[in-house]
Parts: sequence; structure tokens; C-alpha cells
Amino acid sequence: MKRRAFIVLVGGSAAASIAWPLAARAQQAAMPVVGYLQSRSAAASAHLADSFRRGLREAGFIEGQNVKIEFRWADGRFERLPAMAKELAGIPVAVLAATGGEPAVMAAKAATSTIPIVFGMSGDPVKFGLATSFNRPGKNATGMSILTATLEPKRLGLLHELVPRATTVGAFVDTKFPPAESQLQDLQQAAPQAGVTLRVFRIGTDRDIDAAFETIAHERLGALAVAASPYFDTRREKIIALAARHAVPAIYHFREYAVSGGLMSYGIDIREVHRQVGRYTGQILKGAKPGDLPIMLPTKFEFVINLKTAKALGLTVPSGLLSIADEVIE
Repeated sequence: MKRRAFIVLVGGSAAASIAWPLAARAQQAAMPVVGYLQSRSAAASAHLADSFRRGLREAGFIEGQNVKIEFRWADGRFERLPAMAKELAGIPVAVLAATGGEPAVMAAKAATSTIPIVFGMSGDPVKFGLATSFNRPGKNATGMSILTATLEPKRLGLLHELVPRATTVGAFVDTKFPPAESQLQDLQQAAPQAGVTLRVFRIGTDRDIDAAFETIAHERLGALAVAASPYFDTRREKIIALAARHAVPAIYHFREYAVSGGLMSYGIDIREVHRQVGRYTGQILKGAKPGDLPIMLPTKFEFVINLKTAKALGLTVPSGLLSIADEVIE
């Protein structure tokens, strides 16, 4: 081989060896980044993050291969969400998935009016200024309105049916949750129809939870309705344990509670919500506009009874309730 040819060959090889890392870095830089903003904690919501990833996969995106996910968890401390949302918007992310109810969704809305937002929230997104209509949102946000904060009367009725002797029922309402006042109004209107008197506990801290259960025990309240809230979700194990310690029959809004030992739950399948949020996120990454994607509503509601917990509380579940339960945990 001539010396000139050898130098060209070596030079070409060297150039190629430099070019490949540059190409790889360019490809890596081109990978879209999705922000995942969650009011709850990572430990309590790993299954929800997995459902979100599943939805992304269904849309053709796999974490680490062709999409990167930046997770931000507020651990039930809603005051942290605005800064987290601004941080994600500043990256900037290609899509911002805001889950865990209104606190995360409104923080995302405040952080950006241009980055697409896919939400999972309890109430009416039109009322909160996120969309002009359900069928055609028209702005930079879409997702699912899960209605769980509007189901408090239904849960109170189910609780009274299981514990008819309970004439006074405690009600936990999260003071920092935006729909709290409407939840409380719904409960107060439903209480006379259910034949019960409400003892309302406005909860904002762990200390409030402890104090409320002490009062429940002291006043011998017959049952407890825990209103939907992402803060309560992050304190799920604590609330269930205290309800068991004080032998208080309680109803909750997600299946997670009944699976963890709570007496019963009625609400939507939260895993399905996160899957749909992931699927919409993937569609937007492919070029769909959030303003053109209709806001979804849940089509399935789950009523779950934990018979083991009922037995521990000395309760006999009426056959009528068992017949309408979607799942009975034994």
C-alpha cells in the first residue's frame, strides 16, 4: 500500500470514529422528552407510571429507546408543583403530562400556554379554563376528566348501606384540594337522603389526620367517608392503618385502598386513566394537536369490597352489595 493511500485510509477511519459518536449524540439529542408531573409520591404510584408507559408504548414510544421521561413527584405537597412545572417547561419538554388532579394540572397550565398538556383531573376542564369544550378543547391541553370528586354522594350511600347503624358519619375533606368545597356541598346535600349526620374534618396535614381519628374514637362515630384527594392518596397506608386501629368502617375513591386493606372503594380505574394519558401523549408526539383531541370521560366505575376487613370489623356485607360489587377481596 502506498504511504499516501495509507494516510488517507487511517485518516478516513479516524474521521469515521469521530463521526459516529457525534451522530449518536445528535440522535440522542433528537429524542423527545416528556414531562410527567404528579401530585402523588413515586412509592405510592409506581403502578400508575407503568400504566403511563404502557400508553406510550401503544402509541409507539418506549422509554429510553425513542422517548425520555422526566418525572416530578410532589409527594402530596401541592405547593411544590408550580416550581416543578416551570422546571419541566424550561427544559423544555415536548409534552407535559399532568396527573394527580387539579393541583398538578393548574400548575402545568400556569407554567406554559404553548407546550401541549395532557391531564388527568377530577373536575370540569372547561370550568378551569383548560378547554373551550370537551369535543374540541381548542387550546394546548387535553386529557381525561375522571369525575372522581363528583362521586362523594354515591360513596356515602354505599357506606350507609353497609353500615346502616351509623347515624353520624365522619367525612375527610382535603382543604388544599381545589374541588374540596364542592365535594363538601355534595356530601352535605346527600347526608339527609342517606339518613346520616356528617361530622366534617378539614384535613391539611398529617397532624390533622391523627387528630381526626382521635376525635372519631372519642365521639364513637359509626363510619368514615374519605373524599377524593391526591393528598389522601399519598397517605393511603396511614389512613387505612388508623381506620383499622380505631375499628372505623370507611369508604374510599380508588381500588388501591381496598387492595391495601381498606373496607371498600368506589370510583374509576386510575390505571386506565394513566394509560390513556400516555396514549394521548404519544399521539401528540406523532403530530396530533391537543386542541383537536376530545377530552375523555371514564366509562367504567369499580366497586370493590374487602371481605377480610369487613370480617375484622364485625360487619356482615348484605347480599345486595355483594351482587353489585365488581371485585370482592377475600
